[in-house]
Amino acid sequence: MPSLFIADLHLDDSRPRITQLFERYLASTEVRGADALYILGDLVEAWVGDDDDAELPKRIACATHAVREAGVPVYFMAGNRDFLLGEDFAQQAGFELLEDGTVHTLHGRPTLLMHGDVLCTGDVGYQTVRKQVRTPEWKAQILGMSLEARRAFAARSRAESRAHTGSAMETIMDVDAGAVADAMRKADVTRLIHGHTHRPAIHRFELDGATVERIVVGDWYEQGSVLRVDADGVALHGLPLG
Repeated sequence: MPSLFIADLHLDDSRPRITQLFERYLASTEVRGADALYILGDLVEAWVGDDDDAELPKRIACATHAVREAGVPVYFMAGNRDFLLGEDFAQQAGFELLEDGTVHTLHGRPTLLMHGDVLCTGDVGYQTVRKQVRTPEWKAQILGMSLEARRAFAARSRAESRAHTGSAMETIMDVDAGAVADAMRKADVTRLIHGHTHRPAIHRFELDGATVERIVVGDWYEQGSVLRVDADGVALHGLPLG
């Protein structure tokens, strides 16, 4: 049975067909018959806190908890859009939370799992902001705001992110080869799976005399994207909206 990976869905009320595709896919026989389902971050466009009473978090929790009830573990790793997601929602959704940089053995092969943003070291401005917003103090300050204020803050942050992405050079938005090599050496693995860059591909290259692979899970803007890992290897495939 395969292990399945998805990332960068960016679920949002403005894109209802993607949310519907997500729900259909999680109810599919492929997911219900999997070894495990991994969500490698940016499940939503913006997460404002586990106390969000909007409809979308409820739909997500319903879909993922049903997978867990079917006997399939659901692992969640935070991305840059949903790093405020905590234990309360994880329990509602049936998630097992994973730290960025976790190593899981998949069908006998140790594999490094990451969201992928820390590998984009060329984007110095982003990395500076990332360090700031991941501190317990910053998180506590934001979560101490009213829900309405957090929603407004999230909307401003999304606009700033779009402006930054639009003005940044293409090269700094992708991973740095040296950062990839360092991460794989530190974890002592020959396979890395991540999302974040929205560039789905299977990259094979030489590292310290061994052939290794870096697999990028695609985003869910125009269609779904799924990585299947089983005893025979790895395969990326799309999920059409229709």
